[in-house]
Amino acid sequence: MDIPRKKKTSPKKYILSAVAVGAVVMTTVGLSRLKPAAPSVDRAIIYSMPVERGTLVRKVRGPGTLVPENIFIVSAVTSGRVDRKHVEPGTVVDETTELVTLSNPDVMLQLLTAEQQHAASLSTLAQMETDLEAQRLQFVSVVASSRTQKAAAQRVLELQQRLIREDLATQAELDAAQEAFDEATTRLETDEARLENLTESIPGRLARQGQEVARLEDIVAVRRQRQESMRVFAPREGVLQSLALEEGQWILEGSQLARVVQPGRLKAVLRIPEVQARDVVLGQVAVIDTRSDTIVGRVVRIDPAATNGSVGIDVSLPDDLPRSARPDLTVEGIVEIERLDDVLYTGRPAFGQANSNVGLFKIVPNANEAVRVTVRLGVSSVQEIQVIDGLAVGDTVILSDMAQWDNVDRVRLR
Repeated sequence: MDIPRKKKTSPKKYILSAVAVGAVVMTTVGLSRLKPAAPSVDRAIIYSMPVERGTLVRKVRGPGTLVPENIFIVSAVTSGRVDRKHVEPGTVVDETTELVTLSNPDVMLQLLTAEQQHAASLSTLAQMETDLEAQRLQFVSVVASSRTQKAAAQRVLELQQRLIREDLATQAELDAAQEAFDEATTRLETDEARLENLTESIPGRLARQGQEVARLEDIVAVRRQRQESMRVFAPREGVLQSLALEEGQWILEGSQLARVVQPGRLKAVLRIPEVQARDVVLGQVAVIDTRSDTIVGRVVRIDPAATNGSVGIDVSLPDDLPRSARPDLTVEGIVEIERLDDVLYTGRPAFGQANSNVGLFKIVPNANEAVRVTVRLGVSSVQEIQVIDGLAVGDTVILSDMAQWDNVDRVRLR
């Protein structure tokens, strides 16, 4: 009887299986520990600059316009209708140039009324002078009569006094003469006092009426000036910049009629962002770019308050200006704040602010990659910014916007 034999298992088979399983495990662990591949960035789309040491000129930039230093606004003294325009903008004018003629019947009526009142006040003054002089002369006559009556009463009294001493008159006659004399004396004193009061009051009464005449005369002068202002002349020699009126148009009192400028003297009015304007002070140098020329000036005025996020800066310009400079020309100005010697600086990054810590990609020398480093920035200028820590001279950093790679510390440059 045949007995079946058991097959023997070879140990080599188990060894190979264990090796295969181990290899798979090690491969899995190794792959899990591998860092993700660095994203690639096209060199053509990035902007980079090296870090340098030297003098950093702090500047601030802002747009602006050229405006005349001397601008004269011509306003309507009174309301009126535009009868005629005599000149057009761009005309050279002086004090004898009539710009526009207005008309208003009410102004003429007011002048006629004021003149009538003034004439009446003059007539009243003249009549008052005549009446007061007549009253004074009348009182002079009364005083003279009273003085004559007193003298006559005095002679009668003296006569009665002699007669009574010679027993030729009675006491009653002497008393009557004394009473007549006393009455004449009182009447004379009263008339003299009335004359004196009248004489002293005449200048004051005439002065008050004279003040009324002067007041009405001033009113006439004002009314006449308003009437004459209906013919509008240029205030100064210059160029008529604007005259936005149409014949037949009604103009309200105080409305702007025209602008006359003196184009030989211009200044630049810049609008500096309020964050940067805090470092601007009077006297700083400013360079004005007219797109075809540059003009060097100095800051002469700073607005005390910001408007719409910017501060107005006035820059005085030299008398000798290039031909490209003209009123209302749009320009760009750069104000030099200060100079910092022997400092590290590089170009301003797209997202970095002054006096802050930012992450910048530094290009690795002799390698097609850039790594993120933390950089401490200092003061900034228009195009440069100070580097306080994190970079050294010769390092090249990427300044363009790298926000889409904020989650990585390394990029590959292709």
